[in-house]
Amino acid sequence: MNTQTSGRLAAVCLLFSFLLFFSCIEKDYIYEIESQTILPVNSEKDKGKTDVQYISILYTNLFRKAMSPNDMLDALQAIESIGDMQVAFDILVSKYMNTGEVVMPTMEEMRSNPEKFIRDLYKRFFVRQPTEAELKFMKNYINSRPDALPEHFYFAFATSNEHFHY
Repeated sequence: MNTQTSGRLAAVCLLFSFLLFFSCIEKDYIYEIESQTILPVNSEKDKGKTDVQYISILYTNLFRKAMSPNDMLDALQAIESIGDMQVAFDILVSKYMNTGEVVMPTMEEMRSNPEKFIRDLYKRFFVRQPTEAELKFMKNYINSRPDALPEHFYFAFATSNEHFHY
């Protein structure tokens, strides 16, 4: 019986040694993955729009029609008459938003499908799709603030730094 036990013990030791030996063999795997440079979403928008470009694009984004030459001259004169450009553009956006003619979704449309509202907003003003982080943040923002209106988002996007660049 002692021989039988020592034979089993020897077999177990041999099996253990065999597994230990082959588990220690290092294998080299080569994955052919190209390295990628990952930049922020708006990193390629580094060229500022001229006043004429900004006003024309803003008008088209808000009213969904082309701006008349007379309206362009009026807007340019108003912008040039104010010393602080950011304040001038904020006033211009506010003036346009208060006309009642801005083409935008209703409050019900925004609340019923916030993802579509956000995607359309990014496409309209930034000419791109939102990242997943931006989408999640905006959806949470809309859902957690019942008093937020589509006008608030349109004003914020129209006066954002990314909208001033292309």
